[in-house]
Amino acid sequence: MAFVITHNGRKIPLRLRYNSRAKRIILRVDPEFDGALITLPPSASEEDAFALVHKNADWLIRQIQALPPRTKLAEGQILNLLGMHLTIRHCPELRTGVQLIGSEIIVSGKPEHLPRRTFDWLKKYARENISPKAHGMAFQVKRKINRIYVRDTKSRWGSCSRHANLSFCWRLIMTPEWVLNYVVAHEVSHLVHMHHGPEFWSTVRSFDTEPNRARNWLKKNGDSLRRIEIGLL
Repeated sequence: MAFVITHNGRKIPLRLRYNSRAKRIILRVDPEFDGALITLPPSASEEDAFALVHKNADWLIRQIQALPPRTKLAEGQILNLLGMHLTIRHCPELRTGVQLIGSEIIVSGKPEHLPRRTFDWLKKYARENISPKAHGMAFQVKRKINRIYVRDTKSRWGSCSRHANLSFCWRLIMTPEWVLNYVVAHEVSHLVHMHHGPEFWSTVRSFDTEPNRARNWLKKNGDSLRRIEIGLL
């Protein structure tokens, strides 16, 4: 559910969602649309959410103003893919789709197709890097993955279902490889332990990951990744 409130002449977009497992109302900045995301437990009302936003409006506005600038998938944009600095180059005369050549992502076709073609290539590149990592880790813990999905998820970097389906955000391809390894290890470990107890974290660390360091990196840089606009027509 989407709403807009006004505080001291400033409009703040809001998105509300109910979560049956939530114990209290959770308010956080949503970098996707320069607004707030409010998670509500079943017992809470929309009025409760609005009251919390009004109470914290000054803080919320400061946090929104502090968000990193937006960037687009466009000609000349530099992306950091698993530690490699790659520049998007538009070559309309070519008929090769999208290719990684040296330090450049070469995109052919009409200018208006560049964002879609680049986005599709990045998702494919993410899958090509994530799938072998995930299957290799699953083999180590004697589990099998049913399916792997690569999506543009809004709030989670990854997830694991009870049917052994793993889902990952394509934007993870723009993290250092040791961060990606952690997220993959995290979700694969859920194939063994569907909780976050000591046994789970022991499994995560068995893949030679650095959970605290990786989580801190995502906390510090996650908003910058989410502020990369796909710009699809």
